[in-house]
Amino acid sequence: MEWLERMNRAIDYIEDNLDNELDITQIAKEACCSACHFQRIFAFAAEMTLSEYIRLRRMTLAAFELQNHDNKVIDIALKYGYNSPTAFTRAFTNVHGVTPKTVREKGISLKSFPRISFHISIKGGKAMNYRIVEKPSMRFVGKKETVSTVGGQNFQRIPVIWQEVFQNGMFDKIYALSDGNPPGVMGICANFKDEQLDYYIASASGAKPLEGMDVLEVPAGLWVIFQCVGPMPQAIQDVWKRVYTEWFPSSGYEHAGGAEIEWYSEGDSSSEDYISEIWIPIIKK
Repeated sequence: MEWLERMNRAIDYIEDNLDNELDITQIAKEACCSACHFQRIFAFAAEMTLSEYIRLRRMTLAAFELQNHDNKVIDIALKYGYNSPTAFTRAFTNVHGVTPKTVREKGISLKSFPRISFHISIKGGKAMNYRIVEKPSMRFVGKKETVSTVGGQNFQRIPVIWQEVFQNGMFDKIYALSDGNPPGVMGICANFKDEQLDYYIASASGAKPLEGMDVLEVPAGLWVIFQCVGPMPQAIQDVWKRVYTEWFPSSGYEHAGGAEIEWYSEGDSSSEDYISEIWIPIIKK
């Protein structure tokens, strides 16, 4: 599977360079995608951010070295990218619960985080409901904010953006502009750059944007649309993970690199039968 080979090639590159400076752009090149996309794919598939994985792996190797060699703490700190013993000690303690200086004492308990590998696993045969459709160009109007993908900052910031638009009345204004397809208000990730993306809370609309709003033009193309059933946000997050770990590796399609859309139906988003959708632009391999 080409997707799996590319992801595992990126992991090989990370593992070979844990004691060097790691550049996210170069890691992503190993997987043949942008840094922004790689970080998002990694987070969905591995259930942790790329920076967290790198930190845990470095702290695992640092603990091995401290236990099995006589190297100074400062030398090991520098080897794994920390410019001061204080910063290294803080990171090490956060992972292992003990300081580097105590590691060589007998009976010290440490944590080991193994390397990740991507593979297809055969599970319980749960179906994924999806459809592939050609869509004309779409125009969205709403609130835009540029967010960083470094360290999973986008996952932390986006829920706050939603809270803000509900609290300041912007959500109702965006909803009122909806006159296109799909109807209602959506969350859209677009304009992916190496370590950032533009996040929109917007509606499909031909209307003039109100003050404080932006317009996103999405070109015509081929889309795969996945149905998600269940309470938010867990249901849609579960499908995102399956999209990257199950569907893309075996579908014969790949991400086209354009905007990704989450569509939310009206109703109780905490109910077991709540419907939402994930829209992803695709191209045939």
